[in-house]
Amino acid sequence: MAGVLAATGATAMADTAAPVRAKAPDLRADVNRDGRVDVEGDSDTNGENTWTARRGAVLLPNIDDDAKRCPVKDSRGRPLSDAALARCNDASDTKVNGAKDAADLARLRTVPLPDAADGSRGTVKAVGAGAKKARLFVKRDGRWALLKPTGKLTTKELRSGVELGVEATDVVRDAGRWNGLVTVRFTVTGDGPSRSDDVVLRTAPVLTHHHLQRAQEVLVTRIKGTGEYGRAQRKFVKDLAEQVKAAGIGKPLTTFTKYGDVWAQDFVEPGYASMPGPGGKPRTMRVLIRSAQLDRPAGRELFEKLRGPDVGVVQVGKAGADEEWTLNSMGNLETIPPYTLGDKSYPAGRIIQGYRKDTGSKPAKSMRTFLKSQGAQDPLLLDTSWLAVGHVDEFVQFLPADTGRGWRIGVADPRAGVELLRKAQREGHGGKKMFSVPRGPGIPAPKETIDKVLGSAKFKADNKLAAERIEANLAVLKRETGVTDAEIVRVPGLYVRDDADSSGLSNSRKLRRLGPDSLRAFNQLRGDDGRSGDDGRSGSGTGSSSRAAAAWQNSAYVPGAVNGVLLSPTRYLAPKQWGPVIGGKDIFTEAVTSVYAKAGFTTSYIDDWYTYHIGMGEVHCGTNTLRDTGTPWWPKA
Repeated sequence: MAGVLAATGATAMADTAAPVRAKAPDLRADVNRDGRVDVEGDSDTNGENTWTARRGAVLLPNIDDDAKRCPVKDSRGRPLSDAALARCNDASDTKVNGAKDAADLARLRTVPLPDAADGSRGTVKAVGAGAKKARLFVKRDGRWALLKPTGKLTTKELRSGVELGVEATDVVRDAGRWNGLVTVRFTVTGDGPSRSDDVVLRTAPVLTHHHLQRAQEVLVTRIKGTGEYGRAQRKFVKDLAEQVKAAGIGKPLTTFTKYGDVWAQDFVEPGYASMPGPGGKPRTMRVLIRSAQLDRPAGRELFEKLRGPDVGVVQVGKAGADEEWTLNSMGNLETIPPYTLGDKSYPAGRIIQGYRKDTGSKPAKSMRTFLKSQGAQDPLLLDTSWLAVGHVDEFVQFLPADTGRGWRIGVADPRAGVELLRKAQREGHGGKKMFSVPRGPGIPAPKETIDKVLGSAKFKADNKLAAERIEANLAVLKRETGVTDAEIVRVPGLYVRDDADSSGLSNSRKLRRLGPDSLRAFNQLRGDDGRSGDDGRSGSGTGSSSRAAAAWQNSAYVPGAVNGVLLSPTRYLAPKQWGPVIGGKDIFTEAVTSVYAKAGFTTSYIDDWYTYHIGMGEVHCGTNTLRDTGTPWWPKA
C-alpha cells in the first residue's frame, strides 16, 4: 500500500475487490481531489506520500475568524497593535470554532484495522519541516477534539477507523523556510514492531484574482466630514453604487470609513485560498493581503471590519527603508489570466508588478518573497520607471475575450491620444479647450487649448517616452505569454510629466497647488509633492541603486481610461474623460468607447477628476473588487 513504512520493509496491498480490511496502518487523504476520502477503494492511495500538480491532498491555512472571536481592542479599550491584530485567527487557538470552522479542516481517515491486537495504540501527528505549521483534530462522539502529537487512538478506534481534520496554522510566507508541505504520520504500536503510514498534503497557496473571475463585490472608501472634497467623494461613492447595481452585482458596496485613505486599491489586494470540498467543489477562504506599508493605517480596517467567517487577512513584513513606498501599493499588482506557453503553465494566472528599471528599485522583498513562495503565480516585473506613482494599473489591464485564449491585453496608447488632438487641429479645432471639465470645489478648470498642448515640446517628449516604455513592456508580456499584436487592445490615452514645470499644462501637481491647502497632500505619493525636483528626477525612497533615474516621470493627463474597473465580462467602468468637445461630442470619450466596443464591452463613465484624477489616480485606484473563486486552481487528478 502506498506510503506504508514497515519495520520489516514489507508493503501491504489494498484489496480492490472488497471493502478494505487493512493489515497495516493505512492513513488516507483526498489525494485525487474529488472532495472525499476513499477508505473503501484505492482511488486515494497512489501518490499519497508525495505531492505533484496532478495528485496530492490540499489543506487550508485556517486564518479566518469563523466565530468572530478576535478582538480589535485590548481589555482597556485601546486599539491593538498591528502585530496583535494579525496574531488572532482560527488557527491561533486549539479549538474547532463551530461548523464553519470544521468545514475549513482537510479530512483524513484511518482505514479500519479489525484485527488490531488488544492493547494496541495509535498516534497521528505531523512530522518533518511542516510539523509546527499544522494542527490535527479527531472526531469523537460527533465532536472535534484536539489530537496532540502525544495523543493516542484507542484499540477500539483503530478497529473502527477514525476521521481526522487537519489545518495549516499559517500561510506559506517564505518557501525557503517552509514550502507548505505537511507530512502526517499514522503509527500503530502493539503486538510486534511499530508500523507507520504517511500522507503528504500541500497548504493551499494564496492566489490573487484575475479578470476572468466575475466581480461579486466592490470595495471603496467613504470619506466623512462636511468639506467640499468630502461631499464630492461621497457623490462618487453614490455614483459608483449605481454603476455596480446596473452591472448586475447584487451585493451592496463595502465601504471603508475609519481612516480616510481614498486609495482602496492600494492598501489591500484581495486574494483567496481553496481546497477540494464536498463534491469536488472548491472550499474557499478569502484572504486579504495587506500592503507592505504598515505605516498606512487603512490596512488595519481589514482586520477590524472585514476579517470574519471565511475571510482572513495576511500581513507581511514592512518594506525596508530603502524600498520605495509607492511601489508597495497594491495598485502596483495585477494578474495575467491563466495561460500556458511551452512547458510553463499558470492555471491560476500570473502576477505582474512594476519596478524602476532605471534605478533597480523594486517592491518590498517581504512581499515579493511571499508572492513567489505561493508557487503558483510567479511574479513578473514590468518597468514603471517612467511613471511618477509607478503602478502597473496606470497603463495595462487584462480583458476577457471570446477567443481561444480567453483574454486580451489592454494598454494605454499615447500615440493614438496625440493623433486625436492632431486630427482635431487639422480640422480647424486647435483653439478648442483641451478639457471640458467644469470648475471644481475651489479649483479652477484647466484653460489650455489643443494648439497649446500640441505646441509643447515637453508634452511631445512626455508621450514619446510613455509610448516607448509601454511598447517595451508589451514586448515582455508577448514574450512571456505568447500574446500576439492581434490580441492587444490599444486605448487612447495621454501622459504629462509630474513636476513643477510642465510647460504650463495642467498636470495633477499644478491643479492641487491651485486648489485648497487640503488638496496639496492629496496624491498617491503620501502627499509628498516634494519628492521630485523641478527636473522630475526621483528623490529619496527609491532604493539604494546608484543607477540614474528616468529624466522625468509621468502621470495621466487625460483621465486614464485603462485605469478603470471591469464590472462584468461585458461591462467596463472608465473614468470620465473630460476631453475636447467638438460637434457636441467629447472626442476622447468617443474614441475610448469605440475601442472597448470592438473588444466586446459596453463602457460607462464615472467622474473622478476632482476626487481621484488630480491625486494621480483614477476609479480603479479608488476601488477594489472581490471576485468569484469557484474555479479550482489544481488540475484534475
